[in-house]
Amino acid sequence: MTGSKYHEKIIVAIAIVGALASCSATERGTAIGAGTGAVIGGVATNSWGGAAVGAVAGGVVGNLIGRSHERRGYCVYRDRYGSRYEARCR
Repeated sequence: MTGSKYHEKIIVAIAIVGALASCSATERGTAIGAGTGAVIGGVATNSWGGAAVGAVAGGVVGNLIGRSHERRGYCVYRDRYGSRYEARCR
């Protein structure tokens, strides 16, 4: 692996982690499930089609798991400064 390719992969990984850090539990669960499903599906079938099916299945399962962790009756809002906070849903 050349240094350039290695650096590109590190930058992509950092960008993904940064993007997931600001997500809700449902969004994180969906993203992690889809990514994991894509890897498992791609490795198991050695094809893009298997990766796509795995991504969809993993995303659905991850979404359901993420939803179960969020507080019922509360929503996530952003104030005018961009900060996130939870309050009773309106």
